[in-house]
Amino acid sequence: MDSSVALGRLELARPVTTRGSCLPEGAQGAHLNGCVPLSHQVAGHKYGVDKVGILQHPDGTVLKQLQPPPRGPREMQFYSMVYAEDHCDPCLVDLQAQLPKYYGTWSSQDAPTDLYLKLEDVTRRFQKPCIMDVKIGQKSYDPFASQEKREQQIRKYPLMEEIGFLVLGMRVYKVGLDSFDTYDQHYGRGLVKDTITEGLSKFFYNGDILRKDAITASILKVQKILQWFEGQSRFNFYASSLLFVYEGICAPSLVSQSLRDSQIAPEACEQNNNINQSLSTIYSLHKKSWARSHYQAKQDNGVWSSSQQPKGNRGLARLEEDRKESKSEAGQETVSDVEVKMIDFAHVFPSDVPDQGYIYGLKNLLKVLHQILEE
Repeated sequence: MDSSVALGRLELARPVTTRGSCLPEGAQGAHLNGCVPLSHQVAGHKYGVDKVGILQHPDGTVLKQLQPPPRGPREMQFYSMVYAEDHCDPCLVDLQAQLPKYYGTWSSQDAPTDLYLKLEDVTRRFQKPCIMDVKIGQKSYDPFASQEKREQQIRKYPLMEEIGFLVLGMRVYKVGLDSFDTYDQHYGRGLVKDTITEGLSKFFYNGDILRKDAITASILKVQKILQWFEGQSRFNFYASSLLFVYEGICAPSLVSQSLRDSQIAPEACEQNNNINQSLSTIYSLHKKSWARSHYQAKQDNGVWSSSQQPKGNRGLARLEEDRKESKSEAGQETVSDVEVKMIDFAHVFPSDVPDQGYIYGLKNLLKVLHQILEE
C-alpha cells in the first residue's frame, strides 16, 4: 500500500494526548507520561522486547502501539468503524459487546507521531486475573500474505488448519502458592490433537481444584461469539485472538461445592460467577437486513475506509461513563467474574461470505472446553 495513503488515513484520527504523569515523581513509570509496560501480557509484542508493545496508562486503559502500515492503519480503521458514535448498524452494535472498549488514539507529548490505540483493560477489575490468549481460525495468515509468510506461519503450527485454534500464552493463579504459573507460545505450539484437552485444562486448574465455574462461563461467552459469526457475512478475521480472563480467587462456597460434586451444573456456575445474564437471551442476528447506510466496507489492499474517527474528548468522556457504570454494577454484584473478548484486528477484511475458518476454530474450541468440563 502507498505510504502516503496510509499517512493520510492516520491523519483522520487526532491523537488523544494525556499531559503530565499521574504517578509519583521518580516512579518507574515516569516514562511516556506515566505509562508503564503492561505487566500481565501473556502473548504478542511486548514492550522492551519489541519496538511495538503494550503499555498501561495511568487512567487504567491499555495502549497498543500502531503497527507499521498496512496492519496498524487497518486495525485502527476497524476499531473506528465498529465504535463510530453515529452508526446504528445492529451487526456492529452486537460486535461491540465482544470487543474491548475503544477510546480513540493516544500519543505522548514527546513523540506525537507515535500513535497508540487506547483500549479497555479487560483485566483491570480482577484481583488475581488468570489470562489466556487463543488465536482462532484455520489460517494465521491473511490473503495478502507473501508465500514466505504463509510458509513461516504453517511451520509455526502445522495443525492450525486441522484444529482451528492455537494457545499463544497463559497465566494461571495458583491459590496455595499465591503465585502465577506462566505458559508461553512454545507450550501452545507443543499441543497436538491428543494433548490439546489436557493442555488447555491447565488454564482452569488452580492447584487445588478445576475451576468448572470458569469453564462453564467461558463456554457461554464463546457461544455468543459463535452466534455472532454464524449470523454475519461482512468480515473475515485472520490472526485474531480470544482473550480469556477469570478471577483466580474463588469464593469458599465454590471450593467446598467443587469438592463435594465434580459435576457443577451451569446454573451453579453462573451463580458463583455472578453471571446474571439469561441463557435464553441471545443476540438478534439478521443476515440480510442489517443496515449498511452509514458504512460501506471497502478494501484498499486490506485497509479499511471509514468516514469518521472517534473524537478524543468524547472517548475520554465515555471512559469516565464506563468507570461509573462498572462501579455501579460492582456495587450491585452484577459483574461477571469471567471475560472473553476478541482482540487483534490487524488482519480483518471485508467479505461477502461467512468466516468459516473462524467458525470452525470456535466450534473446535467449544468442543475441547466441553470435554474438560465433562472429564
